[in-house]
Amino acid sequence: MGQTLTEKILADHLVEGELETGEEIGIEIDQVLTQDTTGTLVWLQFEALGLDEVQTELAAQYCDHQTYQFDFKNTDDHRFLRSAAGTFGAHFSRPGNGICHNVHKENFAAPGKTLLGSDSHTPTPGGLGQLAIGSGGLDVAVAMGGGAYYIEMPEVVNVRLEGELPEWATAKDVILEMLRRLTVKGGVGKIFEYTGPGVESLSVPERTTITNMGTELGATSSVFPTDERTRDYLERQGRGDQFVEIGPDEDAEYDDELVIDLSSLEPLIATPSMPDNVVPVHEVAGQSVDQVIIGSCTNGGYEDILPAAKMLEGREVDKKTDMIVAPGSKQASELLAREGWVAELMAAGVNFSEATCGACIGIGHVPASDSVSLRTFNRNFEGRSGIEDDNVYLCSPEVATAAAIAGEIVDPRDLAGELGDLEAPGVELPEAYSGSKVDLIAPDEAVDDGLVKGPNIGDVPLKDPLESELAGPALLKMADNITTDHIIPATQDILMYRSNIPKLSEFTLSRVDDTFAERALESDGGFLVAGENYGQGSSREHAALCPMYLGIQGVLAQSFARIHKANLFNFGLLPLAIDEETYERIEQGDDIEIVDDVSEAVSSGQEEFTVRVNDDWEFTATLDASEREREILAAGGKLSLTRQQYEESSGGAAPADD
Repeated sequence: MGQTLTEKILADHLVEGELETGEEIGIEIDQVLTQDTTGTLVWLQFEALGLDEVQTELAAQYCDHQTYQFDFKNTDDHRFLRSAAGTFGAHFSRPGNGICHNVHKENFAAPGKTLLGSDSHTPTPGGLGQLAIGSGGLDVAVAMGGGAYYIEMPEVVNVRLEGELPEWATAKDVILEMLRRLTVKGGVGKIFEYTGPGVESLSVPERTTITNMGTELGATSSVFPTDERTRDYLERQGRGDQFVEIGPDEDAEYDDELVIDLSSLEPLIATPSMPDNVVPVHEVAGQSVDQVIIGSCTNGGYEDILPAAKMLEGREVDKKTDMIVAPGSKQASELLAREGWVAELMAAGVNFSEATCGACIGIGHVPASDSVSLRTFNRNFEGRSGIEDDNVYLCSPEVATAAAIAGEIVDPRDLAGELGDLEAPGVELPEAYSGSKVDLIAPDEAVDDGLVKGPNIGDVPLKDPLESELAGPALLKMADNITTDHIIPATQDILMYRSNIPKLSEFTLSRVDDTFAERALESDGGFLVAGENYGQGSSREHAALCPMYLGIQGVLAQSFARIHKANLFNFGLLPLAIDEETYERIEQGDDIEIVDDVSEAVSSGQEEFTVRVNDDWEFTATLDASEREREILAAGGKLSLTRQQYEESSGGAAPADD
């Protein structure tokens, strides 16, 4: 039996386990990346582990979320990250150089390699044939030190693409169609592998739009085979020597299959406030639009902005609509500027932003009250834009630009018919992705010879080993689809404390209940209760670390998002699955007690736990954990366990936090 592309890459990097669906495997990591909201903890953890040099083939530190540096805390973090990259041997991308996924795709992504990143959209380079996975920062720190990355072997789903995209339909519509069919939970425990004759009709930038937003399906990763399109893209980037031809065997067997006829797709749009609320654009046409933003790691490349510039050539943005372009990288801005397209956009009434994640996480360009914003981003979770009760739609650059011209949502096909001279811009790559590399500092160009820590950078708190008795109140009961943005908001006024866990913890779950953090500290222990898909969204481990710091002992949920569940293990919080009937019965404020000897039960492999509520009734909760994850839980988290293992292997004391 032949192998899928996914199986080939995993087999080439396998260090532990067997490639059987649902079984835990350990894989070697070739490349790692991290960014500024997660990177400070990554490097503090790397330091705390006593490691002195990056062991992966390549490590890259990007500053892309808080590039505007609203406060000295942001700037201090960037200075620390530059010093850490230089001290330990990583590439450093300066603030404003671009979003990690875009800059990594341009400079480092390589077919057949593995990539682990402390950002949920790390799978972006799957469009280049790289198997890229998002994870918590502690997993990245361990991988940088040469440790394996552990994960349950996902199902591999064949997404067979047939036909070619018609005019005005785009790669964004391909992934929106996937979300329309499968929902934000449809990819949990899966890797989507794209095959079929339709693949060759898509350029690499189109493919990376699809793999980037596969994260919104809950997928572990998404990947395309390589071909002449891949070779061509790498050659245009000046990296043609890194091309490797890799794809599935003809007789490869998949766990499932999904067929998409590209020729049948039409312009789609995700309505507020979830990426899977997808409808054809014409169904919501006529809705007045106050703001349009083209950018993000999904659609912020040269190839995404150029269509907007072509559509606006000789035209103007509607007077009641603000339009912003937020490039994914400085390379994109420079190329467009040298070709004159930046001036063309500005003349049409478009404002240019720095190359940053910015508006995607509510930092800058926050919509007005009671307004509608069309964005080419990957997420439109309620409140993520920086204002509660927002109305954010997700769409392609073509649909966004059509709305900017008309001042309302309009199918670009209809707008073209109305205007008469508006042609579908299509996808165009530059002859060469030329541009300055001055903002990307290589390890041998490091400017710091030691770590530089400002006053806002603290230590990583450690948790004690798992106790035998766990009891406390149900401090907060939450609904389905609670995101990491709910747990730790990503706005600039909060994330500036990402390196100061005591302060950051004050904002934990504030978007759900602004009294939570204070109540949690006063209770000296307790549990969180949630519905389906708890912890979906970003990879930020603060969403597990801050509840741990506040004394939370475990989470009772109907189901967990993959990365967040791994982060709960990594920080010693017990993730127990409950059924819907139990979820409905538990009330906030109930007294929760795990009847079993928890430490012994976790260590011995026990899966079912008896939980008593108010000394009145009991239910059974389930722990789905590998032997390795149980060892992490018992030790009080991955950092505690790794330090313990270091001490045992070295015969001395573990490295000090400072």
